[in-house]
Amino acid sequence: MRRWNEWGAEGVTYPLKQGLISFLEREIGPGHPWTPVPMESVKPPPSALPSHPLVATDDESRIRHALGQSLADVIRLWSGAIPAFPDGVAYPLADEDVETLIRFALETDSALIPYGGGTSVVGGINPPPDRKPILTVDMSRMMTLEALDAESHLATFGAGVTGPRLEAQLRAHGFTLGHFPQSFEFSTLGGWIATRSSGQQSLGYGHIEDLFAGGRVITPVGLLELPPFPDSAAGPDLRQLILGSEGRLGVITQATVRIRPVPRHESFFAALFPNWDSGLAAMREIAQERLPLSMMRLSNGAETRAFIAISGIEERFPGPMKAIKKLLGGDEMCLFLFAIGGTRRKVRAGRIATQAAIRRHKGLSIGRSIGERWRKDRFRTPYMRRSLLERGWGVETAETAVPWSRVTRLMKALETALRDALNDEGERVYPFTHLSHSYNDGAAVYTTFIFRLGRDADTALARWEKLKTTACRVITSHGGTISHHHGVGTYHLPYMEAEKGKPGMEALRAVASALDPAGIMNPGKMLPW
Repeated sequence: MRRWNEWGAEGVTYPLKQGLISFLEREIGPGHPWTPVPMESVKPPPSALPSHPLVATDDESRIRHALGQSLADVIRLWSGAIPAFPDGVAYPLADEDVETLIRFALETDSALIPYGGGTSVVGGINPPPDRKPILTVDMSRMMTLEALDAESHLATFGAGVTGPRLEAQLRAHGFTLGHFPQSFEFSTLGGWIATRSSGQQSLGYGHIEDLFAGGRVITPVGLLELPPFPDSAAGPDLRQLILGSEGRLGVITQATVRIRPVPRHESFFAALFPNWDSGLAAMREIAQERLPLSMMRLSNGAETRAFIAISGIEERFPGPMKAIKKLLGGDEMCLFLFAIGGTRRKVRAGRIATQAAIRRHKGLSIGRSIGERWRKDRFRTPYMRRSLLERGWGVETAETAVPWSRVTRLMKALETALRDALNDEGERVYPFTHLSHSYNDGAAVYTTFIFRLGRDADTALARWEKLKTTACRVITSHGGTISHHHGVGTYHLPYMEAEKGKPGMEALRAVASALDPAGIMNPGKMLPW
């Protein structure tokens, strides 16, 4: 069963290695241990919704749907200080149920929040406080493979299907979608579309906007049908309005996606560069030469040191690690991971070409073991947050995308600002960065930062707010998008107009008003209205 107050399934843990504990105590200091409150101590107020056969109003359902998965959300859940709850939760089985629930929301002057896997880290599914009654519509029961066109490589699913269930249903027929965000274990197809998600292997498989071929959206004014054309010049593409719409335009109930055969072979490799500049130059060259990779990921020196501490590699292999550090020049070395899938010949050719680029930029290929270990653990690392919280350490992220020419400047500015953000409290912050996605013209910059929470929830939330605001202001001042793949929700909303401009925001408002004239759909997310 899934935990009610944080990421992950009950019973799954990610213990911290002693090397990481010592590393963080040295970098930011020991934290004050935290313990979560039990669910029984959380008491939602009485529901403001009238009774309805499709709507559950019990306390547990409302608590489990009250918040997402940002650090701020988890702090509130652990402390029991939850600012708002949905008044009811519904679990539709078909489009007709969704239509009924939208009518119910209109009749009761309620707001309706579409809910996929509840994995939003930007406040995207959180009920707004001091608003009308809230109905959360959990799509988890609409999760079956409804059609498979093997000739056209198209598959149609209920939008509530989670990543593992989607892949299992496809792989039974020899296909894959290849969309693997870090939230893969619990996030849903509808949620990926609504937040414009990017999978870790999008370099080869494509982003969700490349994979989303069509579907159905139930809006307050009726059904929006999106046929899965290979391409169309019949005016603007309405799919682009739904991608990233965060539930403001309607409820995605069905999606048709572009699939491909499961690759015969797939391998993950690792290399080390002596410094950031050499690794960045290699990654840019590989991206612009369009070598047939499915993933590239470059960690800076700070993240590489954290990775070594997390994995315990230095403890297990002290001799080889000492030799590698000596060869590459010390602690500024940068870890580079890449993946290739396809026929054995394609994998071999891609590996040879990539390793040649690595050598040209003074990198050292170190084989498959670290790359394969990263693949094995990539969906387990979010569980580490619990272990960090128990020791009084908080971990949060900021992500953006910029052209290659601005990557290093933004990364350094972001890390410097975060490192200094709590100086007035005498607190240290440890930021570290990797490039998570690459393009011909730029890359996605993904910065993680760890800090001490303090002794109580108010202190922890104030520190989180200060760090989050600092990161967003640096990103926008350096010309980065406010989000590459996490979405807008409420946390990024203050920065939307700077990116879209006033006419752009008015255009989005007009679309929302056309499909949702009463303004019941997920109010306050993506748009301020």
